Amino acid sequence: MSNIWAIFKRELRGYFATPVAYVFLVVFLCVAGALNHFVGNFFDREQADLQSFFVFHPWLYLFLVPAIAMRLWAEERKTGTIELLFTLPVSLTQAVVGKFLAAWAFAGVALALTFPIWLAVNKLGDPDNGAIFAGYLGSFLMAGGYLAIGACFSAWTKNQVIAFVVSAAVCLIFTLSGTQFVLSFMSGWAPQALADTIGSLSFLTHFNAISKGVIELRDLVFFGSVIVLFLIANTIVLDLEKAE
Repeated sequence: MSNIWAIFKRELRGYFATPVAYVFLVVFLCVAGALNHFVGNFFDREQADLQSFFVFHPWLYLFLVPAIAMRLWAEERKTGTIELLFTLPVSLTQAVVGKFLAAWAFAGVALALTFPIWLAVNKLGDPDNGAIFAGYLGSFLMAGGYLAIGACFSAWTKNQVIAFVVSAAVCLIFTLSGTQFVLSFMSGWAPQALADTIGSLSFLTHFNAISKGVIELRDLVFFGSVIVLFLIANTIVLDLEKAE
């Protein structure tokens, strides 16, 4: 744990050592606020909830989270510092977990900075704060899932742009897999069991359930499984790189 903590602190400080982090935070807050107020019609709905805020998070993360993840390992491989990392008394698993947790914490900071909208909805009405908390929890877990996917593909290449594009594409597949468009497309030729399995992999399905205030074990297990599986894949990719 001490090694993970050391990597975590180093990586998290690294985010705020450059203007890129602050640009990301400003972009995230501005876009999230604009979508909530102008597209989600926050005031016109006259509802004391944050459904108009959370509904756009999957699509917002689809582009912004891979932008965080793309530098995690691609930059290390490009600059050659990954070879130095391999010589340190730190296991690959510790390095993967430490860097991931730092990126996830940074995403959590961005999400936490949206708290004024929570204060505003409490000022304007009497919302179900339990449901709002669940929405924030689901959003945070979903960001972790996207980050784990992005970190895995960042380890595959030295090019951050390629890492971003591939990560965003895979995240889009996970996001759309449970939509009616995909399920209706599969209904004509795929077995029902296969369609149900693919539908169960949808980030949208699990996030929407949590954002409505219903926290079920299956949704928590889903996001936790995605994070763990892609972190394992991340470790395997780096282990292959180390063997070369």
